[in-house]
Amino acid sequence: MAKVVKNCSFCGRPESQVEFFIMGQGGAQICNECAVQAAEIVKENSTSRIKVPTSLKKDEVPKPVEIKKYLDQYVIGQDEAKKYLSVAVYNHYKRLMQERSNDDVEIEKSNIIMVGYTGTGKTLLARTIAKKLHVPFTIVDATVLTEAGYVGEDIESILTRLLQVADYDVKSAERGIVFIDEIDKIARKGDNPSITRDVSGEGVQQGLLKLLEGAVVNVPPQGGRKHPDQKMIAVNTQNILFICGGAFDGIEKKIASRLNTRVVGYGATLESDQIDKHNMLQYIAPQDLKSFGLIPEIIGRLPILTYLEPLDRIALRRILTEPKNSIIKQYTKLFGMDKIELTFTDDVLDYIVDKAIEFKLGARGLRSITETIITDKMYEMPSSHEDKLQITLDYARTKIEKANINRLKIA
Repeated sequence: MAKVVKNCSFCGRPESQVEFFIMGQGGAQICNECAVQAAEIVKENSTSRIKVPTSLKKDEVPKPVEIKKYLDQYVIGQDEAKKYLSVAVYNHYKRLMQERSNDDVEIEKSNIIMVGYTGTGKTLLARTIAKKLHVPFTIVDATVLTEAGYVGEDIESILTRLLQVADYDVKSAERGIVFIDEIDKIARKGDNPSITRDVSGEGVQQGLLKLLEGAVVNVPPQGGRKHPDQKMIAVNTQNILFICGGAFDGIEKKIASRLNTRVVGYGATLESDQIDKHNMLQYIAPQDLKSFGLIPEIIGRLPILTYLEPLDRIALRRILTEPKNSIIKQYTKLFGMDKIELTFTDDVLDYIVDKAIEFKLGARGLRSITETIITDKMYEMPSSHEDKLQITLDYARTKIEKANINRLKIA
């Protein structure tokens, strides 16, 4: 009697080409290689998709104080911006849970715009708060957006990203939060309305108006350009909270001009002496955003305006070591995976902070400088038999001076 040849029910390979089969009901069987691939597919899908509850209970909603405490674990300072964000997110939850009543009072959403120098933590705040939320959250970059019909991404691609995060559950996406980064990059090029097409500036701002205020928008499910034969998904942005962030480089001049801080001689006012010229962003007002190049209509749809403090030496020093995912803790863990105990002397940490201030890099520069110092050790140590490494000031100074560190400088 001829031997029955077993084949994998998935790939069809015979028993002679695989190690073993896993048997199922009805004679079905899967080989070991297909089983491994299936496990990887399941793992990938389960980690990439965020399960969002369709309804929220009041006791599940994090209070503003709880949200701020969570942010404090990862972001140093910026108490003002944290409070605004915490309150905005909490109110967003309450809007989602509001029930229809007879008083005809409907709570409107309060979109936020955050202004802060580069490296002060705008995007970090957004990414950190996303971990705490029970609604879909996505971060999009305004620099790639253009007016419909031009090279770049359409405005609707913002909602495509939100749909993807919500696993294409439209009801969940319509309760989500969108962080639009680099919002200052779509400022129009001059104070006067453009007589030519400003497709990546004013054109994008005009397109954002309906999203920010609330409208039913037809969104291409896979992103990209719209075309007549494409099936669209209708998304209502009425309950989507928008948080915008930008560096607004040079807006201090607009603020100074409004505050008249450059008056000299006998005409100088007493108030100008009381203005902190090292932190002009704290005096920012909507009219400064208009002078910078945002159109009045979009400023009106971003009613909450807050700012991020410039990072001083003390804040940078704390950022280096204190947060849960601080730079030093990350490198310590990296070396620890090779069973190497990494330590830094205090004067090295002070040196790293001094260099970040010298090069005007903000918190973002701390990683670049630390990486420059220990790259050679990360290359050599895994092959050595040493189990301890201490970075000293002399070693750090030698590496910084040797490296072409001038490339990190901002002109």
